[in-house]
Amino acid sequence: MFRPSHQSLLVQNAEIDRLELPRIQDDRELEQLKAIEALVPIRTSESLRFDPRLDPTRRFSRPWTRDFTEDIAQAYYHRFHQQIQVNSAVRTVKVQKKLRRHNRNAAPADGDTASSHLAGVTVDLQRRGMSKEQIRWMEHYLFYMKALGLVEPEEERHQWVFHIMVSGHYSEWRETQSIVPLERVDRPENGRLDRNYPATESDENPLLDLQITALSLPQ
Repeated sequence: MFRPSHQSLLVQNAEIDRLELPRIQDDRELEQLKAIEALVPIRTSESLRFDPRLDPTRRFSRPWTRDFTEDIAQAYYHRFHQQIQVNSAVRTVKVQKKLRRHNRNAAPADGDTASSHLAGVTVDLQRRGMSKEQIRWMEHYLFYMKALGLVEPEEERHQWVFHIMVSGHYSEWRETQSIVPLERVDRPENGRLDRNYPATESDENPLLDLQITALSLPQ
């Protein structure tokens, strides 16, 4: 559904430029951004784990990217009772150049199509091992978020991951969802959306319920 493309890389880099974020050059810059909490740790939980091969020093992202990652992991766990795995998060230019030597499909380390991992706004979530139903769930979730202008996703077939750049607008959107009463969207037999059914979890976790609601739309 989300084929990697030159245009997608341009969109990802345009958002990084809009936010005036630097492309992180090396470990020194990486640690500086962690120190001022411009990069924050992505937290493991019952719904989220890391590929054990991912360097612990790179299990960080921008705050809004962490929020998105933990939100989608929670919604996925609610649906399937399985964890989502983060395979990659922030990278430095130095790491990206090294990756390019071993993976010809990796994005460049500079220019208008540089990897968005270099700004800390992107995560790769493992696709390998998911069932068709789980992949379809992920695609619907990401389709909904992309329609709102909150993510720019790609499905990488060589690495079998969902590569997801998260817009800085996600924080603003997320704050509104925490206070707006939500209603579940169902589709009755006549095919029209019906919003007369109250959300079952909005009092406890309205953001999660919005995610479940979005994913209850027809396939």
